[in-house]
Amino acid sequence: MATTGTVSVAESADRAGVPDLAERLAAVTGVAEQHLKRTERDATFPVEALAELRSTRLLGLQVPREEGGLGGTLGDLIEAGMELGRTDMSLGMIFVMHCQQAEAVVRHAASPLREELIPLLAEGKLYLASVTTESGKGADLFRSEAPLHEAQGALEIDRTVPISTGATSADGFLITMRSPYATGDQHVSLVYAHRHQLHVEVTGQWNPMGMRATHSPPLKLSGRIPVHQVIGEHGAFHRVVQSVFGPLAHLGWSAVWLGTASGALSRVLRLLRDPAGRKRFDLGSELLLSRLSRARQRLETVHALLRRTQALAESGTDWSVTSHQLLLNNLKITAAEECYAVVDELIDAVGLAHGYLQDSPTRLEKALRDLRSAVLNYSNDRLHLADGRLCLLDPDVRFA
Repeated sequence: MATTGTVSVAESADRAGVPDLAERLAAVTGVAEQHLKRTERDATFPVEALAELRSTRLLGLQVPREEGGLGGTLGDLIEAGMELGRTDMSLGMIFVMHCQQAEAVVRHAASPLREELIPLLAEGKLYLASVTTESGKGADLFRSEAPLHEAQGALEIDRTVPISTGATSADGFLITMRSPYATGDQHVSLVYAHRHQLHVEVTGQWNPMGMRATHSPPLKLSGRIPVHQVIGEHGAFHRVVQSVFGPLAHLGWSAVWLGTASGALSRVLRLLRDPAGRKRFDLGSELLLSRLSRARQRLETVHALLRRTQALAESGTDWSVTSHQLLLNNLKITAAEECYAVVDELIDAVGLAHGYLQDSPTRLEKALRDLRSAVLNYSNDRLHLADGRLCLLDPDVRFA
């Protein structure tokens, strides 16, 4: 996602972080593990894990402590994404995408909407879904074909949604639509709607190859909301993208993908080290050892790139700098490709029984299906086109 501007999450670098984050995450992953087979089999939303995210107040990770939240740092968000991704990539993506929406509210919502939503977020009572996709425009966040009408002191929402992660379980929605004052489809507004303010109609099925527990069927949203429920300024959604949506998407998604691939390698290594596993596998095999080495190498590469990009974000960088924008985009591209490659190679390493079958304790089959979505989730092809243009602006090849 090509972005410009200064990332406002840099303020998180000054926070102390959440000292008991690991315990809160362990509570969530413990619940998620109990229901993982069912949510995967039935492609249903992990409602039990969401309940635990509420009770641990992790839904309020991005809310400052002085406003009742956990006051989490960008590093906390990344750690949470990695840890949840180790258990279930769907759950990890659900969480980091919620945090992306929550950060937009924290940074860009104005009174009186901000005062209404912040306490709900802090208390874990507000799970947010993102409504940015539209048929016909792909993943282009900077355009919207759905008009937002203003009439009699209210904004009228009439929006079809081809895919929206967790929207059937959301308490509220952040929705992109063409501004009431737009002179072109690039003048996009971001509005908030409570669930009770909308009629939410499921218009299709959700039966994907992977990412099944995100439960993202097509929807139709309609209703009326007060005019003050705009996040940022009308027609200026690009500023939210530049400061929050773009950076947190690439950082958060990459953390989840890294967690999913790391969890897969960890389960394979535990299988190999188990006394029974040592009898089934030749641990002296040069081919096996080389494949394990390459898997770890790929993970280290993604981890280093993720931490470098995190540090740049925390420094308050200006993402309009060409080398910085290239780094952010290449984090997403590299994480999507390398994490998938890790799992693909591990399947070859352990063979049919433990790499291909659904009931293997390695869960490689599930991880591969889930990670196949990574290059499609804001398409790597689209990012390569953006990066190709950026390369032409940096003939000296300077690095961030």
